[in-house]
Amino acid sequence: MSTILIVEDNEKNMKLARDVLQAKGYQTLEAVNGEDGVRLALEHKPDMVLMDIQLPDINGIEAFARIRANADTAGIPVVAFTASVTPMDRSRITDAGFDGFIGKPINLKEFIETVRKTVEGRAP
Repeated sequence: MSTILIVEDNEKNMKLARDVLQAKGYQTLEAVNGEDGVRLALEHKPDMVLMDIQLPDINGIEAFARIRANADTAGIPVVAFTASVTPMDRSRITDAGFDGFIGKPINLKEFIETVRKTVEGRAP
């Protein structure tokens, strides 16, 4: 069973992502800020990280950079999970090197498909 780390400070978005992922058979870990997200990624080495960009401490791009900078977590796919959907925001996220992008509010089919493809792409 694959584990997905959700880094999201909005309670409703967290619940929606968690409920959908668990219903599809994924295990979930949860962090409400970037620092905890980085810590949980290092501790648990999940199969994928869903990373909000606007977080209360370090932003999602900084948290992503820290995950990528550590040899133990550098290979974990990280997908931006954000309401920052302007062309400039998307460009900034793409330039940072994220493995994918899921905009909010989420399209359920697109959300599930992006997670599935990302996790399967990591399978040995």
